[in-house]
Amino acid sequence: MGTGREVDVRLAGVTKRFGDVVAVDDIALDILQGEFFSLLGPSGCGKTTTLRMIGGFEQPDEGAIELAGANVAGLPPHRRDVNTVFQSYALFPHLNVFDNVAYGLRRRRIAKDHIPGQVRRILELVDLPRFEARRITQLSGGQQQRVALARALVNQPRVLLLDEPLGALDLKLRKAMQLELKGLQHEVGITFIYVTHDQEEAMTMSDRIAVMREGRIEQVGPPEEVYERPATEFVASFLGASNLLDGTVGPPDGDFRTIELVSGEKVRVPAAAIEGTERSIKLGVRPEKIRIGTAGSASPADGDNAIEGTVRDATFVGVSNVYAVATRDGHEVTVYAQNLGTSTDRPPAPGETVTLTWHPEHTFVVSGREGGADGE
Repeated sequence: MGTGREVDVRLAGVTKRFGDVVAVDDIALDILQGEFFSLLGPSGCGKTTTLRMIGGFEQPDEGAIELAGANVAGLPPHRRDVNTVFQSYALFPHLNVFDNVAYGLRRRRIAKDHIPGQVRRILELVDLPRFEARRITQLSGGQQQRVALARALVNQPRVLLLDEPLGALDLKLRKAMQLELKGLQHEVGITFIYVTHDQEEAMTMSDRIAVMREGRIEQVGPPEEVYERPATEFVASFLGASNLLDGTVGPPDGDFRTIELVSGEKVRVPAAAIEGTERSIKLGVRPEKIRIGTAGSASPADGDNAIEGTVRDATFVGVSNVYAVATRDGHEVTVYAQNLGTSTDRPPAPGETVTLTWHPEHTFVVSGREGGADGE
């Protein structure tokens, strides 16, 4: 990646089975020092099992796990330089905030006179000053989450593992805590490995994301790259809304390639988006990249892609109008049209023929084969 940072966590050919079920299937992954790295995927994809193997709560059946270059195979959690924050927080309800945070320090036999200062510093960091005497049952969900973070961070681990720690919070608090957690990670500078099934959460906080499916990694990259240039059909559909159209690769057109859709309409995609010799592909475009207009009302800008369709449904959702458009070849394309408020143009109505246009640069390509490409 050219960052010059050390690899904090390395997984090489890691496989985990539970009976006949392969929960994690031969994954390879490098996570850099100081990264906020997210494992993203639906329930049952193997992300939590992967996290538990890094933490030592599960052992891989095959492959190696390294922390800071050292093989930790077989080591229990307390002998790994990591701490874990669980969704349930796993706080001790019979202890106050101070004793919860100090618990790990005492287990490590830190000198008694050093403990109060360390606890107070970490409580300041998580914005809980003067909460030392509070009982856990007297705290809100967001405050309990901060105590769990403080208890993990006070031990100064090399890597912090977070297993959906915001899942129990309401939506408004969860969004606020996303920003706080990212800011906290920048401040402490240690590696965070975060498990979530929430795409927006992963994109908000992460430096890089690994999208998982059925125990394998489909794609790894920065949020913008994974969103704008998904490698597989699964990634395109899981990370936000996507419109996928079947097409056949045609001749070059400068820096672009011509794609003929099933409808016979032709569009262009960046030549760099097409790899190998496969001719049948799926091209994709995100709903917010598409402009919609009644057919014949205006010509597409020079070089823009354009296809025709019929509006099936139009829904006002406040910040935008959402259109479902049936294309000539029977696909349904979703369009998000921003609500500008002052526009004098009449929005298209169901039953109207419309033209959909977008810049060729906003087009991505995934394999036309069933299931897309294999995860790396």
